[in-house]
This record gives sequence, C-alpha cells and structure tokens, in this order.
Amino acid sequence: MRAVTWQGRHDVQVREVPDPVVEDPGDVVVAVTSSGLCGSDLHLYDPLAPFISRGDVVGHEPMGIVREVGPDVSTLAVGDRVVVPFNISCGSCWMCERGLFSQCETTQNHDQGTGASLFGYSKLYGQVPGGQAEAIRVPFADHLLVKVPHGPPDDRFLFLSDVLPTAWQAVTYADVAEGDTLAVLGAGPIGDMAARIALERGVRVISVDRVAGRLARVFGRGAETVDMESVDDVAERVRDLTDGRGADAVIDAVGMEAHGSPVAETSQKALGMLPRKVQEVVMLNAGSDRLAALLTAIDAVRRGGTISISGVYGGAASPLPMFQMFDKQIQLRMGQANVRRWTDDILELLENDEDVLGVESFATHHLPLEDAPDAYRKFRDKEDSMVKVVFQP
Repeated sequence: MRAVTWQGRHDVQVREVPDPVVEDPGDVVVAVTSSGLCGSDLHLYDPLAPFISRGDVVGHEPMGIVREVGPDVSTLAVGDRVVVPFNISCGSCWMCERGLFSQCETTQNHDQGTGASLFGYSKLYGQVPGGQAEAIRVPFADHLLVKVPHGPPDDRFLFLSDVLPTAWQAVTYADVAEGDTLAVLGAGPIGDMAARIALERGVRVISVDRVAGRLARVFGRGAETVDMESVDDVAERVRDLTDGRGADAVIDAVGMEAHGSPVAETSQKALGMLPRKVQEVVMLNAGSDRLAALLTAIDAVRRGGTISISGVYGGAASPLPMFQMFDKQIQLRMGQANVRRWTDDILELLENDEDVLGVESFATHHLPLEDAPDAYRKFRDKEDSMVKVVFQP
C-alpha cells in the first residue's frame, strides 16, 4: 500500500509499504478514507527527529471503513465506518478506568518513560505505524474505535481522531463558565477549534495569533482577536480588554513551535548536528523549549486563573518563572488528550443536523496522499492559507 513515510529531517515521502494485517485477536484493519495533517506531525518533521526511524509511517488522525476484523472483536463488522483516536488505549486498565486514556498502562512505553502509545509517532510513543496511508491496523478495536454513521461527509466526523477531543479537553481543563473570558494563544487547528467550543458554551474568547487569515477564521466565529504583529505586548493587550485584570483562563495551543525564543531555537538547531543517540539523551534530560507562548500565558492570565496547555512541549530542562506563577496563584493543567474520554459527548453534538462547530468547512485543503511532501512544507511555513489539511488516499 501507499503511505507517507519519514525519510529524514524535513523529508517525508510517499512510499510502498507492507499492507497491515490482523496480528492480535482484538485487532481491526481499517481502509483509510481520510487522514489529517496535524501540527504535532511537524514535530517529527524537525525537533523530534532523533526518535523516528527512516521508513516509519506517520500520521495519527485517520478514519475509514473496517475491512478486516480479528476473531475476538465483537462490536464491529466489515463495512462499519469508524474514526481512529490518536492515542492507543486498552479501555480496561487502572488508568483507562479513570478516564486517563493517554496514560494507558497497557500501552505505556516504559523504555522511554512516556505514556500511552500513539499512532505514527516515533519510538517515544511506541513506533506504531500511522494513518497517513491507505490502511491502518488498530488494536483494542472494540474499545478504541469510534463507530460513526454512514452518509455525512468524512469531515463531519474525522476530527474526532484528535482536533475535537484535544480542543474539548483544553477548554474543559481551562475551567471557564458562561460569561468568563478565555484567551487562546494560537489560532491553528487546535486553537481555532478550542475557540469554537468555548464560544458555543457562552464564553468570551480572545484569540491571539500572528497570521491574519487564521485570525479572520476565528473572528468570523465570534472571537475577539489580537494580532501579535500589531501590539508590543500581548499580555498587556489582554489586560486592556479585561479591565486590567487578565483573562480568567488561557489556553496555550502553540507549544514548542512558538516564535520569539532565539536562544532555544538556536540550541534546537545545534542539537540536530549531534549524533542521533546523543540527541536523544540531551532531549530527554536537558532539552529546552521555545517558551514564548507559555510565558505569555503566565503573564496574561489573571491572578487565581487557570492555564490549560494543549500545545506539545518536549524539553526536560526548560526554565519557568516560578515566583510569578506562585505569586499569581496560577492553576496549571496539561497533557495529551484523553481522546476516548470525550468522544461520546462530542459525537452526540456532531450527530445534530446543524453543524454547530463548523467541522464540515474546517479543513482548508483536501489533497491526495501524493501531495504530502509539499503539504508538510507549506503547513510548516504557513503558506497558501493552510490551516488544516486532510489527505484522501
């Protein structure tokens, strides 16, 4: 089958790879009909390159049609339409029973000291083949797969794989109520969707980004916007909009790709010049991130407020302003989305006739799999008004 494979730093290629097969009795093989390109995929494109191997199949946002089921699968049949959550959870361990599916004890990666395995996401998270491909093998299928109805276009349900539950968790962790003010740093796919979810809940949203087209999208949904290129101090602008107090909560939907930290950026580039084994050790023990977005969140949130981090960070030794955080009495929540914790609630919303979150028009680009190399580059460089890409094998 054809699949998008990692071949080196800044180098993904569509190659022929072996077809997936049922390996365990609870497996299902899904013929992929759509698969998203995520900002987290760009981390493999560059900063997390030490942990991925040449030829690995990438991508973690697929959906499709069941084409083969293992003998122990009882709730799914060939021909069912399903969405594949990006983190792999068994559904029955101590962590899963508490809704912490991203920390599943059955698929934790003890050799790396990380949580549940992820599809298409390097040996840090299990080195499981991903979903930017014509087909994908899914373990724990009875628990993991989200069965959706036939009929509506893929985009009505595709974002249950990652974007929707990640944004849903970000807003939930922000702990905002109707009438509260939520600042969302980043208007990429997660920040955009988090703004939509918060607005649907009656929350006032201030979206911050530097890309005019992205700000226009969230403004069209009802958010107030702050263009980073037109203000000297984002946090001060947020305070100006909130009677000098700051936002009740801030979502950092940017993570380690934040602009504005040249020292960390230079160190990450220098890291790429070291041998791969040395890179791994440095990143896991002494790596630092570009913390511009998180530092802005700490500054922009009101005293006693909450910061919710959905943007991915990878540094093990990144400095934080602990005095300011303690003095402001900040509450901080973060982590990989516990996808299966939220999907049933979100699916109930998606099955309404009205597309309340605008998911069917959310993607800016629908492309064939062969266009993946160019799409990765354009998405990284924010070209061609690219916000969300969906590949269709």
